[in-house]
Amino acid sequence: MAHSRGNTALSFEPAENGRKQASQITPRQSQILKMVAMGHTNREIAVSLKISVRTVEVHRFNLMRRLNARNVAQLLRQSLRNNLLPASFGKR
Repeated sequence: MAHSRGNTALSFEPAENGRKQASQITPRQSQILKMVAMGHTNREIAVSLKISVRTVEVHRFNLMRRLNARNVAQLLRQSLRNNLLPASFGKR
């Protein structure tokens, strides 16, 4: 298989053990996950955490890869399944 050149930061390779990796998210990823769950945009998250939008995008991508999610709905569902968000999260 040929190696590609350039930005490979967003290349997708599924995790071998999703359960193990899912429970090992970083504190920053946890912060971003909670803000995504609350409906914040990448730009809003970046401003709030004083980081670049690109950094937020990379954290979100890594979360989605670890949780094997292709969209935000799957990301939130997997987060609840892996107890990364409390079951009552978002309930009034």
